[in-house]
Amino acid sequence: MAKQLGELSRLAADVRALLSTQRGVLAKANLGFPPGVMDSLATLRDNLERLQPLVSAQEAENDRLRALANTGSVINSSLDLSTVLNEVMDTIIGLTDAERGFLMLKDEQGQLQFRTARNVDRESLDSSAFQVSRTVVDQVAASGEPVVTTNAQADPRFSAQESVVGYNLRSIVCVPLKLREVVTGVIYVDNRIRTGLFSERERDLLAAFANQAAIAIENARQFQEVTELKNLLDNVFASIASGVITTDFDDLITLVNRSAGDILGRKAVDLVGQPLLRAVPALDERFAGVLRRVKHDQRAVVGHELRTALPDRGVIDWSLNVSPLKDGTQAAQGLAIVLDDLTETKRLQSKYEVFKRMVPPAVINRLDPESLALGGTRKEVSIIFADIQGFTAFSEVLDPEVLISVLNRYVGTAAEALLLHEATVDKYVGDAVMAFFNAPDDQPDHAMRALRAAIRMRDDIYALHEVMEPRFRLSFRIAVHLGEAVVGLVGTQDRLDYTIIGDTVNTAKRLQENGLPGKVFLSDTFYERVKDVARVNPLEPLYVKNRVQPVPVFELLDLLC
Repeated sequence: MAKQLGELSRLAADVRALLSTQRGVLAKANLGFPPGVMDSLATLRDNLERLQPLVSAQEAENDRLRALANTGSVINSSLDLSTVLNEVMDTIIGLTDAERGFLMLKDEQGQLQFRTARNVDRESLDSSAFQVSRTVVDQVAASGEPVVTTNAQADPRFSAQESVVGYNLRSIVCVPLKLREVVTGVIYVDNRIRTGLFSERERDLLAAFANQAAIAIENARQFQEVTELKNLLDNVFASIASGVITTDFDDLITLVNRSAGDILGRKAVDLVGQPLLRAVPALDERFAGVLRRVKHDQRAVVGHELRTALPDRGVIDWSLNVSPLKDGTQAAQGLAIVLDDLTETKRLQSKYEVFKRMVPPAVINRLDPESLALGGTRKEVSIIFADIQGFTAFSEVLDPEVLISVLNRYVGTAAEALLLHEATVDKYVGDAVMAFFNAPDDQPDHAMRALRAAIRMRDDIYALHEVMEPRFRLSFRIAVHLGEAVVGLVGTQDRLDYTIIGDTVNTAKRLQENGLPGKVFLSDTFYERVKDVARVNPLEPLYVKNRVQPVPVFELLDLLC
């Protein structure tokens, strides 16, 4: 339109000039122009010339508004926060002819932080170029009202500020970013060379744009937070040691984490979309019943255990928690299943049960796993050795199954007597049993415990004979000794034995090997400790292996009290 007005203005001038050249010709013929024609053409030309810059300005404003509308759709078309921030700043610089633009957002503490800075060439500025008037920025952030100055150096509001002087700031426009009437940040543009660049028009235009930009930035920021949260949840979900499976209401698998795939011996990606019971055929009818009950009652089932077999893993033990899966309105969506592989736990528990039969529970409860380390300490202990006399010859005439059954009855009787008095059962070697007292925990009365355990073992074996076939009535040889030994863990980090070693152990073993059927032998050092409570029968000293001097021994008869 401005172009057309310019053409009309030139046309009016040309017509007036043409008429002027024809005025003399018309006068010779006694003709003339109507009064005022020439003046009207001159007025028309002047008016058209005056309208042209106004129309040009309006067209420029329309272009800005059109660009504002178009850019609003552009910044709302992306949810990437960095893209949105850069697009906002590039648009602002283009709309205002600014030299630089800065966008600052409030952090969680309400402090303004630079989020993007761009120049007229659509390039990002580094932090060394973050030179703005903090007075202007803080004023806009606090008041929520835009600020424009055509020359900050001469503006009495800002001319005294160090940043204005130091950074040579001149034309400045700063507007707030508002979301539901709350200031979330500011947009700041300036020109350090030209004065009078910005007016209230740029201020209002920028303020209008900021209203759109604030919504787009908030949407992008929330999307980024949701994305980060989703990524975090995905990482947590993937790293959970327990298997997690979700299904829809038709029992189709919708989500599987890596642990679930490992537990089931399948790739997680192959399970998604499959019917649960078909994808995991090893789950039995009891589990199917649990699924039906949870869906019907909409109540969780916790700690459901089952044992099953998988082709690639063999027999495994599982623990299952099954819960209803609901949406935000509490409407049922399916099921969430947490799957734990208890196979290794069960195996360790079985070993622990065996260990409990070897060591008194009271001793186990007092053990400190943090203090267990290879090595030992020297301390006084009472030791009991016992074996079945003639068991080797006896074993040659029995079937292995019968032999093991008989052996277990004898060894079990001996072990129960020892554990009853809180002995540490060191080992079973064939038909022999070794146990000790006063380790790992101190037992000040360890000698009395050993004495009572030996009597209990002897008496219980005699009682066992009363209920066994005569051919299975075998005799135990029992020896008790006292002395110092090295007590500790022997082996490697992967396989440890808690045991005792030393000459005291060897002496106790030699006494047992030279014992008499059905008798309890006490060494002289042990007898000295219990002589006030033990009734004994002195025996001839025994010559034992690796000992030059004979070892005095006593047969334990009973307790004096």
